[in-house]
This record gives sequence, C-alpha cells and structure tokens, in this order.
Amino acid sequence: MSAQLEEEQQVQMKQEKIWTRDFILICLANFFIFFGFQMTLPTLPLFVKELGGSDQMVGVIVGIFTFSALLLRPYAGHALENKGRQFVYMLGLAIFVVSVGSFAFIGSIAFLLIIRVVQGVGWGLSTTATGTIATDIVPASRRGEGLGYFGLSGNIALAFGPGLGLALVGKISFTSLFLICAAFGLVAFLLSTRVHYKKAEQSPDKSVTPRFDIFEKTAIQPSILVLFITFTFGGIATFLPLHAIERNVSGIEIYFIVYAVFLLISRTFAGRIYDKKGHLYVFLPGTVMIFVAMMLLAWLPNTSVLLVAAGLYGLGFGSVQPALQAWAVEKAAGNRKGMANATFYSFFDLGIGLGALIFGQIAFLFNYSTIYATGAGSILVSMIIYVALVLRAKKLQEVNE
Repeated sequence: MSAQLEEEQQVQMKQEKIWTRDFILICLANFFIFFGFQMTLPTLPLFVKELGGSDQMVGVIVGIFTFSALLLRPYAGHALENKGRQFVYMLGLAIFVVSVGSFAFIGSIAFLLIIRVVQGVGWGLSTTATGTIATDIVPASRRGEGLGYFGLSGNIALAFGPGLGLALVGKISFTSLFLICAAFGLVAFLLSTRVHYKKAEQSPDKSVTPRFDIFEKTAIQPSILVLFITFTFGGIATFLPLHAIERNVSGIEIYFIVYAVFLLISRTFAGRIYDKKGHLYVFLPGTVMIFVAMMLLAWLPNTSVLLVAAGLYGLGFGSVQPALQAWAVEKAAGNRKGMANATFYSFFDLGIGLGALIFGQIAFLFNYSTIYATGAGSILVSMIIYVALVLRAKKLQEVNE
C-alpha cells in the first residue's frame, strides 16, 4: 500500500508543472538583474582601488550594500503581503537600475558609499520579492526542485557575468561598464511587467501580528545556517581576484564559469533529493564540499587548485542554498511566505556583509589566505549547529511519541 501511495504521489508531482509562462518570465527577469549585478561584483573592488581606496574600504563598500539590503528585508516582507508582489518587485528593480547607472558618474569614495546604500535598498526589495514570487508560482509538492531551477537563473548569470565584467574592465571605461550593467537591469524591469502576480493571502486576524514583526520564527533555523555559509561568499566575491593576483595565479575569469557550471549540475538533483528525503541528505554533503573548497583557496598554489575549488564550492553551495530556502518557507503560513523569504534573505545578506567587513580587516592585518581559512571555520560552525538542531529535533520527536 505504501509503495502504491508513493507511486501516486510521484505521478501527482509530475502532473504539477513547474515550467509555466510566469515561471519562465520570472526566471528570465531574475537572470538579467543578476547578470548586471554579477558584472559589478568582481569589478567594483577594482573601481574602488582606482578611486584610491584600500582593502578596508573595499570591505566597507561591499558590506554597506548588504547591510542596507538587510535593513530593508523586513519591510519588504510586510510590503509583499500588504502592497502586493508586483509593487515591491518593480520598485526594487527601478531603484537598482538607477543606482547602478549612477556608478557611471561617480568620482569619489564618499559618493560611491551613498549610492551603494541606495543600491542595497533596491536589491533588498527586488530579491525578497522575486524569491516570494517564485515560491508562489512553484507547486508546493515540487518546491525544492522548483526553487532549485529558479536558482539556475541567477547561477547562469554568475557563470558569465563576473568573467564578462573582468574582461571588459581592460577594454572599456568603468563608465561604459556600469551603464551596460544598468541596461541589463532595465531588461529585467521590462520582463517583470509581463508576469501575472498572485495576490497575497491576508491574515485572518491582523491583531495577532506583533508590533516589531521583523522575522518569521519558522524560518530562523535554516536562516542561521545560511548566514555561516554566505559568510564565506563575501570572501570569494570581494577578494578572490586580488588573492589570485597576489599569488600569480591566472584563470580567475574561468573560476566563476566553473563555479556556475557545477552549480547548474547540483540543481539537477539536489532539489529532488530534498523533496524526497529532506535536508539531512543535502546539507552535510554540501557543506563538506564547501569546507574543502575554502581550504583549497587558502592554499591556492596554481590554477588547477583554483578550478577544483570552484567546482566543489559550486556543487556544495548549489545543493545547500535551495534546500535551506525551501526549508525556510515550507512551515510558514500562507500569509507569511513573504516574511519567511525576507528572514532567509536577511540572514543571507548578513552573512555576506559580515564576511566582506571582517575579511577586509583580515586582509589588512594578515593576508588574503587567512580569509579563506577563516571561511572554512565558518562552515565548520554551520555543520556543528546543524547536527545539534537535528539531534534536538529527534529528541523532541521521541518525547512526543
């Protein structure tokens, strides 16, 4: 009987389509906004250096962006339920496009700091919204798989965006580069106008909403875990090009392509494993791969090691991130999906921001290699916390039984 029930569930899952018109449109919009963003990620530290900034200032420039996005997440979560998905998403895209276009006319570090804050506002609104919109569109029974595919849109952008940005830096001015990045964001904005947005579910009793409602409690555990993982991403995105130059290691453009290719590979199976088996079969294998990748980057003797690290990090992060996001939203009430995504992305941003700020200080006091050894330690902490959470949940289940 159980085998027959499992077979019926599998048939039902196949009948629930993921690749609908709206899902394709939101994936395309997500691709273009991420493409424009990823082009700026490895080139902005070089721009800061051109303006006369130090390694510490590079960390501040990256960190202030993520912290401004972080502060907007709770507002974005509430606005998604009160003002609607379309309003929040398109407002965020518009702010992002204008801010990135403004980079083209910046001539001082002080003005860059201000515009990075504005860019973080747009990013916080748009990415919280798009994650919630994708959650709305994807069938609940295939959420892990669907969010994995949705993540591919950003991952494909990651495969080509950083490399293209770095390649263009030597051939065109920063002014032209940032205008091109803004143009990609504009394409995302135009695509977003064609999506049919679902109406948010209203809370049956608004009086029960706490006054300081900034987090969704059911999403806290996976969100804490993603913080320790994205902490490492701040070191890769911000300082890896500089680390490779210091070590005389070529192939940094290829790193991002290899990383994204293995992200794509992980998306083909990790989401399905999560839907069928749960996060236990995804999280620990994924974090082990990220840990090894960080240790290899700390060592970094040659290009081969750089690319092996890229593949391992891609497989690990590509497996863990959508699983944690699906975990974050699965237990939230229908009218709290927006807040669950806001909570998840708040911790996501906090990890990147803390990583950028702390790693900037580490680079100043020690060296780039120490950044990645510290990142490996962060992954180890996430694994310890995860095991503790699993054991605690198992103990509670045994008590209830």
